[in-house]
Amino acid sequence: MESKKGNPVVWFEIYVDDMNRATRFYETVLDVKLEQMSDPTDQSMNMRSFPGNMEDFGVSGTLVKMEGMKAGGNSVTVYFGCEDCAVEESRVEAAGGKVVQSKMSIGEYGFCSTVQDSEGNTIGLHSMI
Repeated sequence: MESKKGNPVVWFEIYVDDMNRATRFYETVLDVKLEQMSDPTDQSMNMRSFPGNMEDFGVSGTLVKMEGMKAGGNSVTVYFGCEDCAVEESRVEAAGGKVVQSKMSIGEYGFCSTVQDSEGNTIGLHSMI
C-alpha cells in the first residue's frame, strides 16, 4: 500500500463563544484575514475560515460558533485527509472507536465523517469524493 505524500491533516475547527472577539484575536495574532464561510441564512452555525486551499495539502480551518460546542477545554477537531472518508470510517468500530456522523456531503468542500477514537477523542475524516 502506497502512503499518501503531504500533510495528513487537512482541516481543523476551533470552537468559540464570541465570534467577533475570536476573529479579532486570530486576525491580529496571525496577521491573516478570516473569511465568512458558513451559510448566512443558517443561524445555527457561524464559520470564518483561515486562508488556505484543499489542493496544497496545507492545513486550514475555521473558527466555529455552534450550539452545543463550547470554547475551551479540548474543543478542537482535527480532520484527517482521505481518498474516500467512507473507507477509513468503515475501519473505526473494529479498531475500538465509534462513528458519530457517517459520511455526509459538505457541498463543494467534499465529504466528511466524524468519529471517536479509542480514547473518546473526536476527530474528523475528509475526502473530496
